[in-house]
Amino acid sequence: MALNTLEFHVKIDEGTKSVDRPIHLGVVGSGDMEVLMEPKDLKGSVSVKIVTPVTGFDELWKRVVETFVSETLLGDVHLEINDNNATPAVVLLRLRQAFAEATGE
Repeated sequence: MALNTLEFHVKIDEGTKSVDRPIHLGVVGSGDMEVLMEPKDLKGSVSVKIVTPVTGFDELWKRVVETFVSETLLGDVHLEINDNNATPAVVLLRLRQAFAEATGE
């Protein structure tokens, strides 16, 4: 099975929140997905790397990430998502869990 790698940069104009330590949630081998979130000086933006076996859903992935960044006001963070066919709802859930763990919100 070939893996598809997507990379995005998302930046919002509002004030941003960051994380102060790396966070790791989920296990890709579990049939779900994993999220790695780490602080990084990106001038307020969020860099995202997604590795997934699914092709043809680049715009959907981008919209899911943009939604997450907009709702959390996240910035100066690198996200790495290792997907194993998770639905958009599961992706948002994992991202929100990682953000909550990183910020205590």
